[in-house]
Amino acid sequence: MVASTDQEERADDSPAPAPRRRSRRGRVLTAISVFGELLITGGLVLGLFVVYSLWWTNVLADREAKKQGNEVRETWEESGSGPGELDTKGGVGFLHVPAMGERDILVKKGTSTKDLNDGTAGYYTEPVKSALPQDDKGNFSLAAHRDGHGAKFHNIHKLKNGDSIVFESKDKWYVYKVYAKLPETSKYNVSVLSAVPKESGKKKAGRYITLTTCTPIYTSKHRYIVWGELERVEKVDSERTPPAELG
Repeated sequence: MVASTDQEERADDSPAPAPRRRSRRGRVLTAISVFGELLITGGLVLGLFVVYSLWWTNVLADREAKKQGNEVRETWEESGSGPGELDTKGGVGFLHVPAMGERDILVKKGTSTKDLNDGTAGYYTEPVKSALPQDDKGNFSLAAHRDGHGAKFHNIHKLKNGDSIVFESKDKWYVYKVYAKLPETSKYNVSVLSAVPKESGKKKAGRYITLTTCTPIYTSKHRYIVWGELERVEKVDSERTPPAELG
């Protein structure tokens, strides 16, 4: 056997090197990396939620509203029921607002979130009961979503005094003209729905229409209001020829 040298003996007797501890800087960088990944994941989830809320709900609502609208028109063609039959789930008629780029907005009873999530507009039953277009006087007050779920009143801010708002029933066209608007008011301000909407400048009973929706865009903090007054009523002909305001 070959004898070990002093150098080899010293090498064999030396302790094994201790594992290197992760530096504090390395731990910090790892934490930052993990936090960054969490932020990216959270951002993606938030982005998907926004897409769902502002785009996909519109797709679903428009699809449902079109289906319901077609059913209403088919009912009009097949039956002799007039526009006064308002307690049905189908709807009472269609709102056309050229300045907002909207046609054939189905109008139904009720203004709760559930009532409006199918891409329709609703007339108020509370806290102030709406009049209806065929009534001799009163305020036909409506609400619809501004964003998501059809967003039928998204462009309400584009309405100006003198613009037309047309309501179509089975046998009549009701042509209103915008005369006033309130860009922002409290969501608790129910006076805007009054039979005589005094905040609009009116002091006497008449035949009015009121459009209401949320503002600012993408929030529900306040309400945006537009008022119109009935200018004339036209009878629907056999071809359902629209008024001149609708081209």
